[in-house]
Amino acid sequence: MDSVTGPSAIDPAAVTVVPANRASRADLRAVFGTADYSGRCNCQRFKVRGWVWTELTDQQRRDRLYEQTRCGEPDAGSTSGLVGYLDGEPVGWVAVQPRTAYPKLVTSRTVWRDRAEDKQDDTVWAVTCFVVRKGFRKRGLTYPLAAATVGYARDQGARAVEGYPMRTEPGREITWGELHVGSVQVFAEAGFREVSTPSLRRVVMRVDFP
Repeated sequence: MDSVTGPSAIDPAAVTVVPANRASRADLRAVFGTADYSGRCNCQRFKVRGWVWTELTDQQRRDRLYEQTRCGEPDAGSTSGLVGYLDGEPVGWVAVQPRTAYPKLVTSRTVWRDRAEDKQDDTVWAVTCFVVRKGFRKRGLTYPLAAATVGYARDQGARAVEGYPMRTEPGREITWGELHVGSVQVFAEAGFREVSTPSLRRVVMRVDFP
């Protein structure tokens, strides 16, 4: 859960969230960094399968992120996520695209357990990853990022958007890397409702658009 344990909580109204193609490479580098989970993954976990993941270097994953976001191309027709800014500083990232844009997600047994649904339906979008810049974590930034995905997906023509957060348990330590998928509370605050619980810790949550 994106609880406040250090500096004071950030007012969601102070955060500006834009499509990542309107961000620069420098902005993305600042958010992801070059260390810990975010700097190694560069939001490629659900983008590649098997051996492709193990053979890619950190720089190759970073280059794939730049290509997927089309960062620095404000007129691009598509991108792979949103970037959040606080006082002009890039501080957060959330991945949101059609569900079919994530090959590893489509083959995930956990996500699809007890769900009879067309996996190739590209009108359903998915929120797969949050990254908060080091130095700004545990101040509630994932809340405005999650909220922004709803309007963005709807405006892009999605008929639904879903996420796959973790349910946090009192007294159980959750590392920042584990919680890159988001917490149940964050999605609930953004208006997502629970549609299935494929495991003790994993929940599928969704917003359907009229």
